[in-house]
Amino acid sequence: MIKSIFNWSGGKDSALALYKVLNEGQFEIHTLMTTVNSHFNRISMHGVRKELLQAQGKSIGLPIKEILLPEMPSMSEYDQTMKNTLSGLKKEGITHSIFGDIFLEDLKQYREDRLAEVGIKGHFPLWKKDTKELIHEFIDLGFKTIVICTKAELLPSEFAGRIIDKEFLKDLPKDVDPCGENGEFHTFVYDGPIFKEPVSFSLGEKVFKSYNAPKDKNDSCLPADEKPKPQAGFHYCDLIPD
Repeated sequence: MIKSIFNWSGGKDSALALYKVLNEGQFEIHTLMTTVNSHFNRISMHGVRKELLQAQGKSIGLPIKEILLPEMPSMSEYDQTMKNTLSGLKKEGITHSIFGDIFLEDLKQYREDRLAEVGIKGHFPLWKKDTKELIHEFIDLGFKTIVICTKAELLPSEFAGRIIDKEFLKDLPKDVDPCGENGEFHTFVYDGPIFKEPVSFSLGEKVFKSYNAPKDKNDSCLPADEKPKPQAGFHYCDLIPD
């Protein structure tokens, strides 16, 4: 089997991609790797508490490797941290890194370029799949996920804290991708066929946060799922571990 790491965001695309990889049986998943905001102890961008991330790993049965990042990392800080981490994993025999990306060409190229620098290859189980078909497959498989972050200019606060089901999909505006692949929304998966038991939590408060343009002009090149775009506003729904 191919020894690999899985880039785990805690959301639905990661969960579906992991499900497919585990069922294919070609890759041995060494660890689930997640970037964590070291200031708030939450998943980068998504804002999910670290305790819930660890609960996901425990229920799935795979270890979580946390990559600690400062609150607002520069591009150079991000790249160096990831390069150091990947170089160490390469020495442990890791040859592939798996992602849940679907159609963002520039993001895929960015990942592959950075991986090539340390001699690791990328694998993208969901690549170029139809997002409408993917989200319906996700729901039909029995996965359960909740929206924990929305881009305010596209989705109002009412969408934050909603469970993704067929009714949710009907309510989405036509210009919003059903998988949120353009960063329209982010999710937390708490149950499904890869989980031994559901991850338990309660709904916390909803907050709105805006992000100023970074001082470093190169920061805009950071992957969309690692950092919000400059001068963007987001609605967050906090999840409290039970």
